Amino acid sequence: MPKAKVLFLCTGNSARSQMAEAFLCRYAGDRFEVYSAGLEPKGINPYTVRVMEELGLSLEEHRSKPLTDYVGKVDFDYLITVCSDADEGCPFFPGMGQRMHWGFEDPAAFVGSEQETLAKFREVRDQIDVRIKRWLAELAASG
Repeated sequence: MPKAKVLFLCTGNSARSQMAEAFLCRYAGDRFEVYSAGLEPKGINPYTVRVMEELGLSLEEHRSKPLTDYVGKVDFDYLITVCSDADEGCPFFPGMGQRMHWGFEDPAAFVGSEQETLAKFREVRDQIDVRIKRWLAELAASG
């Protein structure tokens, strides 16, 4: 049976969507083909790399990608926006599948000391982790 294709979308593809991609690959990479992209990719934030490495998840193979890499090329079963800007700014396109919005605060927009910034990235990382697990449980319960 083919794997369901999931695209996590945010504005910069620098933090939230990268985290979501890594978590879903970890928990259900055998059932999903997982992608992430940004409306305006900015490169992966170094704090994203650090907080994911704390959980043993390497982003070494990841890169920040534009949505245009996939539009018209990949048919997704699920498109999950992880920020309000992406939810509002994402065009509808053929092959986008079921669209969902999971809004998370942008840790890259946080201003504070290094420790405060790391704490914000960890907070958002942990929220995404919980949401991925909850979604997988919902999918399992529904069928």
